[in-house]
Amino acid sequence: MPEIRLENVSKVYKTEDKRKQYAVRDLSLKVSQGEFVFLIGSSGAGKSTMLKLMGGEISPDEGMVLVDDVNIGRYFGPWKARLARTFGIVSQETLLIRKRTIMENLMVAARASGLQRKSRPAAEKALGLVGLPTVGDAYPAQLSIGEVRRVELARALISSPPILLLDELTANLDDDTIWDVLHLLRELNNRGTTIIMATHASQYVNIMRQRVVTLVDGRLFGDVRNGRYGDIV
Repeated sequence: MPEIRLENVSKVYKTEDKRKQYAVRDLSLKVSQGEFVFLIGSSGAGKSTMLKLMGGEISPDEGMVLVDDVNIGRYFGPWKARLARTFGIVSQETLLIRKRTIMENLMVAARASGLQRKSRPAAEKALGLVGLPTVGDAYPAQLSIGEVRRVELARALISSPPILLLDELTANLDDDTIWDVLHLLRELNNRGTTIIMATHASQYVNIMRQRVVTLVDGRLFGDVRNGRYGDIV
């Protein structure tokens, strides 16, 4: 099963005055299959960049990202498509197509994952998992922000990937829905799915008591098993 390793990974962006600015710097971290990791830190700490590096959406400028000891920066063509099926990703930016219904959006994602003939059953199952079995005929604009986030989780779950990378999934969700989502994620994790979740929801991190990885200014500042929000040792 997939294991992710970051080895001395850095990602650099250029500012408007062409100076280099590190989004993440010299990160080394290993996440084994079946772990549940909360990724925390203030806005701009590098959480989103770290998730994108792990999922192969962007490549590091220094160091390596390895999935099962393979440097994913060398993936291309069909290998890149195969890598994409390893991850279910929920970004902060919505990936839903506004002019397609929720069902059409999910069926597109299912077909892209290789579920050609089973795209509709897979979409219906995913919507049921996130508690939205009746929204298939709606368009994204007709849903609340919280419902859209849950649909995006359904999209990430469509092919039952071994790893979920979730960027602020619980933002704009009410407390009851957050609990429902976290209960689902815990069930998935208990079945072996790796979950790496960037969040500011401190009270839920404290209750869940999973591994807590803290970033400060793009650097690894804390890595605590059974941790609480803000733990660094």
